[in-house]
Amino acid sequence: MLGIAAAVLFFIAFLINAAEITTSDAFSSTNVMLLGLTLLALHVAGIGNGWSGRRR
Repeated sequence: MLGIAAAVLFFIAFLINAAEITTSDAFSSTNVMLLGLTLLALHVAGIGNGWSGRRR
């Protein structure tokens, strides 16, 4: 799930950068990209993978 959210943030960062949209400092393409990298790192670490099977 976090991997999909990271991909969406990367796409938004790409659109902001490609269209040269002027945004506030909080929503610059670099900040959105860093949020995507954070979500991707959490996904790779195993956080947010969804429900796991039964544990005994």
